Amino acid sequence: MTLSPDDGSVVPEHDDGDPTPEVAAPVHHAAPLTVAAVAARLGVAPATLRTWDRRYGLGPSERSAGSHRRYSVADVERLLVMRRLTLDGVAPGDAARIASVADVDVPAAGTGRRAAVSPVRGRAVAAAVVGTPTALVDAALEDDAATCRAIVSLAHGAGTQELERWWTELLEPALTELSRRTVVDRPGADAALTVRAAAVDALRDWLPPAPRGGGVVLVLVPGGQERPLLVHALAAALVAAGIDARAVGGPTSVHHALELVVMTRPGAVVTVSRRADVDLSHVAEIARAHPSLAQFVMLPDGATDVPAGSSVARSRTFRGLLHEVLAVAVRAPNG
Repeated sequence: MTLSPDDGSVVPEHDDGDPTPEVAAPVHHAAPLTVAAVAARLGVAPATLRTWDRRYGLGPSERSAGSHRRYSVADVERLLVMRRLTLDGVAPGDAARIASVADVDVPAAGTGRRAAVSPVRGRAVAAAVVGTPTALVDAALEDDAATCRAIVSLAHGAGTQELERWWTELLEPALTELSRRTVVDRPGADAALTVRAAAVDALRDWLPPAPRGGGVVLVLVPGGQERPLLVHALAAALVAAGIDARAVGGPTSVHHALELVVMTRPGAVVTVSRRADVDLSHVAEIARAHPSLAQFVMLPDGATDVPAGSSVARSRTFRGLLHEVLAVAVRAPNG
């Protein structure tokens, strides 16, 4: 590792092709530690710790009999938060502000229990600074629902672009990473479910009044599948653009789908499936009964082709699907 000359932060060194190593949690100790000992445990240079102390106030809080300053358990935990955030790409000044207000639960000496650290206190700071997929995954794996809610929170008035980035740069990467992890949980703990619940709560808190006078878009999920979080994110991004998007739940047979089209007269119908082996007969029947109605189908790679029709298109990404629907829905009559 090398010391950055401008702010004292550490630039990790690694072999070609090797990822930056994760920061290991420090072994908890009863006696206060010296600068050199803490630097070794965090994997940084002693000069970096002195810089963080001088610039940001993240220094040792105890003194030994000889008046030498020493780092307590809580001091080391705050520095661990600082270190993790800087590795995630957060600016040192921002990381220090978060670390300085981190809630540190220090275990009693000899218990062997890991101290619990909540790296943020405050919804706005979390959303603006710590909103990274890595931070969200870490919080979810620790079953820290409060931090997950803080990280995924949306500012009131957030528009379509903010919703798009919220999904493509935060939620989707975090859920993808969690799907690759093998974890052993106690009953009631589910990292992916914790993230989904936090995201749905964030959308509910953000939701503006229902748009008036714009187009309607129906977002369907084929029968036998749970509604994925992507459906909520897509509908929210459309609502942010002034479109009355509705996520359809429950059984959606061909008959139901045709009835919904007649009742709502939508500007577009979107079908989202997480499974490749999906029955798309409702798409074919809607295309036959309403040939001018735009339909978009999002399927995983390897799925069969969508039913033929001049107004039926397949989308492969969230961003592509969103902008294709927007292009049609904003000019579609409602009613």
